Amino acid sequence: MANDPSLGDLACLRAIVREFVEERDWDQFHTPKNLAAALTVEAAELLEHFQWLQHGRADELGADKLVEVRHEMADVLVYLVRLADKLDVDLLAAVQEKMVLNRAKYPADQVRGDARKYHEYKR
Repeated sequence: MANDPSLGDLACLRAIVREFVEERDWDQFHTPKNLAAALTVEAAELLEHFQWLQHGRADELGADKLVEVRHEMADVLVYLVRLADKLDVDLLAAVQEKMVLNRAKYPADQVRGDARKYHEYKR
């Protein structure tokens, strides 16, 4: 089931992670709080690879570090997908909902090329 092509990408990821967790009887440890904490730890491990780099572009990382970054990105995604699964959150719907809110906060005609926070713009 985990590799069922009829599933959408996120549903397929959720199935892969569920299967992995079930095989190890780890669901008992996967409370939303624990998953959120693990997600934060993995995000910090991802960030660590960019620490002290001038820009953090791929050419600054090199091939070996890029592999490590890819694995940390996978860890972040796994915990996010698992947290969404445990809280019954449809991640695609959540992103679509959030983009509506972001478009209202950051109208393209007002913020193009400007990285300030939404409350710093004149309305």
